[in-house]
Amino acid sequence: MQRIEEFVDERQKSWCIHCVRSLAGLKTNDDHVPSKSLLTKPRPHHLPVVTICRECNTSFSLDEQYTVTFISCVLAGSTDPERQLNASAARALADSSALRARIEQSRTEYRTIGGEMRLVWQPDIDRIQRVVVKNARGHAYFEYGEPMLDPPAHIRVLPLEAMSGSERQRFEGSHGEGSPAVWPEVGSRMMTRLATGEDLSGSWVTVQDGIYRYSVQTVGDGLQVRTVLYEYLAAEVQWEH
Repeated sequence: MQRIEEFVDERQKSWCIHCVRSLAGLKTNDDHVPSKSLLTKPRPHHLPVVTICRECNTSFSLDEQYTVTFISCVLAGSTDPERQLNASAARALADSSALRARIEQSRTEYRTIGGEMRLVWQPDIDRIQRVVVKNARGHAYFEYGEPMLDPPAHIRVLPLEAMSGSERQRFEGSHGEGSPAVWPEVGSRMMTRLATGEDLSGSWVTVQDGIYRYSVQTVGDGLQVRTVLYEYLAAEVQWEH
């Protein structure tokens, strides 16, 4: 990824985007968006980074570990650490028998009418949604310079393959032809991306090819963030003003 500077109102950086507390006087961390554990090595340079309070940063760690490990197991079709594509997931499974057992218990195997064996996985959707919303807040803040301090009006998380053809087309596309109806603030990173095309493919910002991409767009009077992880899990989070 390319480094893109921003020149938006500095007052927008006064709060933690997750707990809404003033950052003045709090211990803070520079949080990567998306979380580095979701990516594979070698990771891209100049990953998006936002400043949040240290307490919030720490509070998401277990949910992030669960999310990346669960998705890795689904893609591998196994909870065996040696079969994981994601090194972070492999370590988590090897280090925590409890986590491996929890994910293993979420797996159901059944035989189709044709005699094929199929696997179905039941995620802890609340944990995954917390990670999705956490990253969506970070993307909105990083790209538009706008903290989304209220709860989102809409959250949807599902595998890409579970979408119908029309749903997939809507999800993958922009919400209008050509230039967006509402342009981001001058000085925001998204405005720079639209002007230069940096890391953009259509309306999507590619963080790591085949691993993670996201899109931030204005929809009506709100803001919508879409993400895709491992070209498998799709998420859509929307705020309304």
